[in-house]
Amino acid sequence: MNNFFYTLMIAALAVGATQGAKAQVNAADSVMNHAGGHRLSVGGYGEAAFSRMFYSDNGNRYSKPGSYKNDPSHGQFDIPHAVIYLGYDFGKGWTMGSEIEFEHGGTGSSIEYEADEAIEFENEQEKGGEVELEQFWLQKTFSRALNLRAGHIVVPFGLTNAHHEPLHFFTVYRPEGESTILPCTWHQTGVSLFGRIGKWSYNAEFLAGLDIFHFYGANWIQNGTHSPYEFEPANKYGGFLRIDNYSIDGLRLGASGYYGKAMHNSVPHDMETGTNKDIKGNVYLGSFDFTFNKYNWVVRGNVDYGYVSDAGRINAINRPGNPSNGITPYETGKGSSFGSHAIATMIEAGYDVFSQIEKLRADNQKLYVFGHFEYYDSYIHSTTRKYYNKRIWAGGINYYPIPQIAVKAEYNHRGLHSPYNNEPSVNIGITYEGFFL
Repeated sequence: MNNFFYTLMIAALAVGATQGAKAQVNAADSVMNHAGGHRLSVGGYGEAAFSRMFYSDNGNRYSKPGSYKNDPSHGQFDIPHAVIYLGYDFGKGWTMGSEIEFEHGGTGSSIEYEADEAIEFENEQEKGGEVELEQFWLQKTFSRALNLRAGHIVVPFGLTNAHHEPLHFFTVYRPEGESTILPCTWHQTGVSLFGRIGKWSYNAEFLAGLDIFHFYGANWIQNGTHSPYEFEPANKYGGFLRIDNYSIDGLRLGASGYYGKAMHNSVPHDMETGTNKDIKGNVYLGSFDFTFNKYNWVVRGNVDYGYVSDAGRINAINRPGNPSNGITPYETGKGSSFGSHAIATMIEAGYDVFSQIEKLRADNQKLYVFGHFEYYDSYIHSTTRKYYNKRIWAGGINYYPIPQIAVKAEYNHRGLHSPYNNEPSVNIGITYEGFFL
């Protein structure tokens, strides 16, 4: 049994052609679909990181770049993600999967008795971060080619959403472009139909539409899945399709697309009248990504492009003081306008130098030396917000003492257009990914 789970973990960490039919979804699925009769599956992954940023952290550094050019560096410790998988195989093709994620250490609050102030009890926010149920679904497997899943599911658009576990990218933090302008990890309640036929796999999903009043300049549609309510508004809907090909040994090629309506999907549902009725707010997304894993090389890349219709008219509605736009107070203000077009590209390559050392190769240790480049812009046609246009160069190492653990170190340089100041940093992290039963 121990040998089985060890083999399973090795397979879950591999990329490219070795990832099998579930390459587009969470690694927890591989346990439930390949556990060979072991019904309960428990696993997870986690990351801890230290960063030193050699640039200003002042909120005005883009509006007044000259004033903050020589500011001192700053640092931080962080727990970007700590995740628990829990799955169960009920038999006869029925399985359940769930994922609970603690981002940045989770949240914390307390009630304090303030005798020195107003002699009252106060609810204090003690810690930032988030706790989210990222997956919770039931699945019926009819065959390798046909699976039906319903519940809260991952939307594997692009490279990072499809392969967001920390051993599937070289940088300490997730690739910045996709995780900045898109929901990441993108998860919504809906229905999914997926499977693998020969050298091809597919995944089609029906979802609630995004909420356009949560779109934002710097992060584009990232917060469009957010809802402050106990439910996810679904006045409008979206559809997603992903296809992957494994015809070439060691190479996976993937394409994904999304279309959905984001206008008129807020609460209260009171903007389907007057001059606003014909505003569409349609979201169009397309992506191509690949992973190559052979000859001791791992190479990954992606190109994402997106468009939101009627962005100008929506930005005019989404202005301070408008009581009918359905947005929360912290999202009002000039910064709430967003671009109609956005792009994110990335390529990274790493070589395992330990593959040339027989003793370390036999011990299954790996040391990848890697380079990484990204270009992304969340407001492509803006002439006044060029600080959204960023290029990232990074390089460093990933050391694997065992296949389930990696120690990462990198130098990261975020380049911005003049007159804005570049933003270099050094990041160090440790991460794991595995299954515990």
